[in-house]
Amino acid sequence: KQLKTYKYKLYNRDTTKHLDRIIDLSSWIYNHCIALHRRYYRLYKKQLNKYQLQKHLTKLKKLHEEWNEVPSQAIQDITDRIDRAYRLFYANLKLKKKTSVPHFQKHQNYRSFTTKQAGYKLLEGNKIRIADHIFPYWKSREIKGDIKTLTVKRTGRGYYIYLVCEEEVSYPNQVTSGNSVGFDFGMKN
Repeated sequence: KQLKTYKYKLYNRDTTKHLDRIIDLSSWIYNHCIALHRRYYRLYKKQLNKYQLQKHLTKLKKLHEEWNEVPSQAIQDITDRIDRAYRLFYANLKLKKKTSVPHFQKHQNYRSFTTKQAGYKLLEGNKIRIADHIFPYWKSREIKGDIKTLTVKRTGRGYYIYLVCEEEVSYPNQVTSGNSVGFDFGMKN
């Protein structure tokens, strides 16, 4: 099996403003988790794991109603990103590599959110439903395999969706003759 990523451009419509809101809220959640990590380490000299963060964010969603606009799996992915960043930070410290602690992100620089199995659905007619909103996209090629993740990314040119699919790949059998083969690469040709 092989993972393959398909990239499609969303049409620029008024509904893409909703994606702006989700990405901005994701940056608020990300920065809140970073602040929580720093505060927890300052008090207890221990780091939080992603399950503690997820449990805390579930309670906070009752206080911050707007956070419910972000798909729950996107919030889980935010905690996964932070957990990977801190693991890399501590691994680099052990190897004595130059490194820095994960830092806050400006909401202008926070560009994407990812959902895994839920939070989206492909519809007929080159449309996709993300967080109860339907978005048309430019389908340049057919999707092959099972979709594992969907990432929505904001760029200067608009919005793109990235579908990571797992597909079966069969490689042709290679026939070996036992003879050596040489290749000559010239500098001009």
